[in-house]
Formats: sequence, structure tokens, C-alpha cells
Amino acid sequence: MYNSKDMNSSKTIKIFAVAILFTAIKIQSVLAADYTILAFGDSLTAGYGLAPKQGFTYQLEQELNRQGHNIAVVNAGVSGDTTSGGLARLEWVLSSIKPDLVIVELGANDALRGIAPHITRTNMDQILSILDKAKVKTLVAGMIAPPNMGIVYGTEFNRIFPELAMEYNFGLFPFFLEGVAGNPEFNQNDAIHPNPEGVSIIVNNILPFILNSLNLIHSSQ
Repeated sequence: MYNSKDMNSSKTIKIFAVAILFTAIKIQSVLAADYTILAFGDSLTAGYGLAPKQGFTYQLEQELNRQGHNIAVVNAGVSGDTTSGGLARLEWVLSSIKPDLVIVELGANDALRGIAPHITRTNMDQILSILDKAKVKTLVAGMIAPPNMGIVYGTEFNRIFPELAMEYNFGLFPFFLEGVAGNPEFNQNDAIHPNPEGVSIIVNNILPFILNSLNLIHSSQ
């Protein structure tokens, strides 16, 4: 149990932690929140092609708040990032914010570029190892290789995320683009990035996994 002095000290640490990385508005949001979620990923997290209030992190935070949870969601998505790029910047990001939960959404660009699955696995392993050592609750967002990559590639790639999540005893959201991938109605013209409606589907799909990871699942029912 924390007393009020401990809580104020914790929030002071939070505001200094995010000062380097995020805007003043987001700093205030994190400072006031009961929980902070760090969404760490690529363009699917960053909100490529969308207005700021249409992207994944904004919609997720709004839905969490609508359901009565005082949770700030920080956007640490970088468009074009592979697992190699994510690994290269993870420790710096963690030095700037102390989240209650990290959502790791990476791998789509690895598959699109045909990066060998063993490289993706090694990078993801190191990413999750860093989070494990930092004792940060983590939700792994699974990714599935496009069908044109072939059965052998797809089989090896697709198993990376559930296997590593199990190895580290982290939560798993099996497929980040479930119900959105391949559906023109929910994607932008590039047929890769979700439109606002597609993002809404992703948010609704992932929400129970997030609440479960934060031990808030019962309070939402």
C-alpha cells in the first residue's frame, strides 16, 4: 500500500521520466493517470495516414477512459520500424518513461521486407528480455506474415510471437490486425494500414487483453 506521500513521489518521478520524450499535454495526462500504457511499435501504433485523434493510441485511451479507467496511453510508434529498429531504441524509451504496461507491436515490417524469421525472433527475444529484466508488464501483439511470403516462411514467422510470449510469461494478443487485415472496408488505400474504423476494431479486440494484463478485467464488467 502507498500513502499519499508515496503517490506524490511516484507521480513526480513519472513527470520527469516523460519530459524528454513527450509533449506537455501528454506529460499532464500521464501525471494524472492511475496507469500508463506504453504502446511500442511501428506505423500501426504510430497512426500512419491518420489524424491524431484517429490513431490507435488515442482511440485506445479514449475507450479506456470511457469505460471508467484513468489510463494514459503513450504513443511510442515509429513508422517503418522493424524489430531491429525497435530493439535499438527500446532502452532509451524506457529511460524516459516508467510504464505500468508495454504493448509490443512489431514484426509487420520484418515480414513485408522478407527479413529472415530467425532474425526477427532474435530481435524479439532481446526486446522481451529487456522488458523482463526491467520487470515491466508486457503484452505481445502477434503478427502474421502475408500469404505471398509462402507457407514455410509464414509458419516459421507466425510462431515467433506466441512462443516468446509463453517463454517470458507475458500476455499475448494473438494477431494485432485480427478482423482488419485484408478487408478493404477497414483499411486505407494502401491496403496495409487501418483506417479509423479499422483502428476501432483493433481497440475493441485488444481491450480485454489490456485490462487482464493490468488486473482490471473484473472492474470493467
